[in-house]
Amino acid sequence: MKAYKVLFFLLFFFSAPIIWSQTGDIDTNTYVVIKSNNQEFIGKILSDDGREILLMTASIGKVYINKSDIKSMVLISDAKNQIINGEYRGSGVFTTRHQFSTNAFSILKGENYAKINLGGPEVHFALSNNFSIGVMSSWIASPVGLALKYTFPTRNEKVNFGVGTIMASSGYIAQGRIWGGLHWGMLTIGDRKNNITFSAGYSYIKAPSLFGSSTFYTPGTYAAVDDGNGFYSRPYIDSYEVKNEGMIKAPILGIAGLATVGKKASFIMDAMFILGSYNQVNNDQTVNDYFNPITNQLAYTTVSNLTSTSNSYKANLMIFMPGMRFQTTENRAFQVSLSGVFLNIKGSNLSNNRVSFPLPMCSWYFKF
Repeated sequence: MKAYKVLFFLLFFFSAPIIWSQTGDIDTNTYVVIKSNNQEFIGKILSDDGREILLMTASIGKVYINKSDIKSMVLISDAKNQIINGEYRGSGVFTTRHQFSTNAFSILKGENYAKINLGGPEVHFALSNNFSIGVMSSWIASPVGLALKYTFPTRNEKVNFGVGTIMASSGYIAQGRIWGGLHWGMLTIGDRKNNITFSAGYSYIKAPSLFGSSTFYTPGTYAAVDDGNGFYSRPYIDSYEVKNEGMIKAPILGIAGLATVGKKASFIMDAMFILGSYNQVNNDQTVNDYFNPITNQLAYTTVSNLTSTSNSYKANLMIFMPGMRFQTTENRAFQVSLSGVFLNIKGSNLSNNRVSFPLPMCSWYFKF
């Protein structure tokens, strides 16, 4: 009898670690598994022998899937909100963007992404769960901008705040003389799949080359020069070029939103109201020729000092950009927007000049 007890004890002692390890290896998480043919399954992994997995789904029960047929397998962190009517609707890093603007949701650390559109590429990196940095440019690498974003989550998951800034330069175009910035704050109400964002900011552009340039002369009085044949002409006067300085300033109000309309599709809306004004500094100079009243030949030339005047103009701009985003996978999305731009300029010879034109936009998103 004692021998049976000893044998039973030994069997229990050596098999217990195996039983405990098997119990500990049971995965209670929910996954979305996408096969190479884009067939999608949602469920819990009952077993994984390295060659295939056994998935318990809510719709069709147990399913064996060869691991060689799996294209992606994503952990569902919030099944209550990410599984709707039996379909997986992930949030993802792309939900932090509209078309041009951003919302107050953060890019989580490790969720870097790139965006490519017809104007050029941009890439954004999350340095922490609340702070990200991005670089934007055109396809000719000029101009170039640096974007920073910081978010402030609150105790209410559906109310978030954020601030952002963009500093840009024309780069090698105009030798970097064109530069500017945009600084804004934002309030987002809703979750990552359905939300609306209100934003307000201030922008400015220092762009001398946009206002042209003029040639001026060194002030003074210059005697006429005899060419040797009794004909007097204006002497050579040193000249120099002056840029007509100007600063464009514009408060900006924005409203944007995102709404999930299907398993892989979302409606995107982006609207901005730019209340612009700019002060243009114009330079002027007078050059007068004086003639000898007896010989009617040029006697001398005078060049006045440079005088400057400042003129203020208004330029209001509205951009309305509705569109659709189609997220094919967790790492890729395509977006198309059919937008309109409305411009109203007041001042100088452009008084009450209204211009409107379409601005269609296609964008591709890539998570890395």
